[in-house]
Formats: sequence, C-alpha cells, structure tokens
Amino acid sequence: MGNQEKLGIIYMVLAYLLWGVMPIYWKFLETVPSGEILAHRIVWSFVFMIAIIFLTRNWGKFITESASIIKDKGKFFRILLASLLISLNWLTFIWAVNTDHVVEASLGYYINPLISIFLGMIVLKESLSRGQIASFFLAGTGVLYLTVSYGVFPWISFVLALSFAFYGLLKKTVQVPAMFGLAIETVFVTPIALLYLWTLPNGSFQLAGEVNISLLLIGAGIMTAVPLLLFGSGAKRIPLSMTGILQFMNPTIMLFIGVFVFREPFTQEHLIAFLFIWAALVIFMTSHHKQTAKVRHTEKI
Repeated sequence: MGNQEKLGIIYMVLAYLLWGVMPIYWKFLETVPSGEILAHRIVWSFVFMIAIIFLTRNWGKFITESASIIKDKGKFFRILLASLLISLNWLTFIWAVNTDHVVEASLGYYINPLISIFLGMIVLKESLSRGQIASFFLAGTGVLYLTVSYGVFPWISFVLALSFAFYGLLKKTVQVPAMFGLAIETVFVTPIALLYLWTLPNGSFQLAGEVNISLLLIGAGIMTAVPLLLFGSGAKRIPLSMTGILQFMNPTIMLFIGVFVFREPFTQEHLIAFLFIWAALVIFMTSHHKQTAKVRHTEKI
C-alpha cells in the first residue's frame, strides 16, 4: 500500500466518522422544514467553499478550472449531475433523521457500498479476488434479508444508497481538485436554493428567529463541506471498491445513534442482517490485505 493510498484511507475514515455523527446535528434542527434546511445547507456550503478558496489564494486557479469545465461538455454535465445527486441525498437524509427514520437511513448506507463495489467492477473494471466477491454476496444476503423483513419497500434506504453510489462514481471519474469540485457543485444548485428561500414567507436572507437555530443553519455549510472535501480527496487515491467497503463505518455509527440515542426500534431481524454485513466486511478486508501483501512481495522480486 503506497503513501497516497494510506492518505486516501485516512481521509475516507475521517469523512465517514463525521457523516456517522451527523444525525445528531440535524436532529437539533427538527423544527425547521427539511427543504429549508437543505436550501441553507447548499447556500452556506457555497459561502464556506468560496471563503476557503479566497483564504488559500486559489481564486485564479478556481476561475481557470471553472472555465475549462465549461468548455468540456462531458465534465460539465458529470459535475452538474453530481450536484443534483448529492442534493437529493442531502434532502432525503435530513427528512429521514427528522422523521425518526435513522435506522432505515443506516440501511441505505449499508446498501450503498454494495452498489459502489458493483459499479467499480462493471464501470471501472476494478478486479476483485474470490474472497472479496464472496463478501459482496454475503453482505448482499444480509441487506436482502433486512429489506424483506421490513415488509414494505424501504425507499429511503434505496434513494440514499443509489444517489451516493453514483455520486461517488462521478467523483472518481471527474479529474477536478476536491476543493474546486465541491465549490462548482454548490455553484450549480445555489441559485435554486436561493430562489426557494426567497419564496418562503420570511424572505430569502432571514434566518430562523432563535439564535441557536440560525447558527446551526449557518454551520450546516461547514458540516457539509468538510466531510465532502475529505471524501473527494480520498476517493481519488483509493479504489472505488475500497471506498465502498470503508463506508460501512458510517451506517454503523448511525445505527448506534438511531438505537441508543434516538431510541428507534432494533429488531432481531436487524441483528441477523448486520451480522451478515460485518462478516462480509471482515472477509473483504482480510482478502484485500492478502492481495496487497502479494503485490508487495511481487514488487520486491
């Protein structure tokens, strides 16, 4: 494992830790409509990213990168699609947290790595060992069991899983620095967010009446941008399949918060499914370690 891959893993772990505890943050805003939270999240993410670009004296590079993206239709539409997918993901997740569906949201982020692994194999032609393929089917069995046990189609889980998996794929295939990529994504959707806020009774630039709520809405930009910057930097340094498997951290933390902090139900069916998933994680990581050790040995020879 090279230094870049190690750095990528560190970035990913930090991103998933922050995403894992994020339900607690959104729960403080449960009195604010989900659409309004999303709009503020987009606007303040844009403000935060522009501030970072100015403070790091990268404005010239940002303008140059933006101009090159406008000229490259393929890259332009991929980033536009990424911005729409991540906005859909944000809205669904905020609504899930504030309507007491954190456990179902955690299921979505358990399904997501499986989709990421599948996309890595099909789209990016990433190779997997037999052990890693076995872990894919084992985790899939756990997810399928949990899905069936719901008795109804868990649409929240699948919207979260699909939107973020394809977002990760687009971030992997678009060669744009993480800082600029996120800033450009917010540029695309900020006008829509401002227009939505403008149509609200309190006007576009008025925040909620309570000071703490207002500060939380502004802070949503930082809470959004930091893990996405870490994710964007990490995604370019490690295989998409590893990105998927590391993401099991996120729903596990989320699950514990849903069950032990928000007191959402956790059934025997949940336990059985999660045992399948964690067994798959152990098999995948063991297989990856052996594969890496074999490559190192070959390189030495």
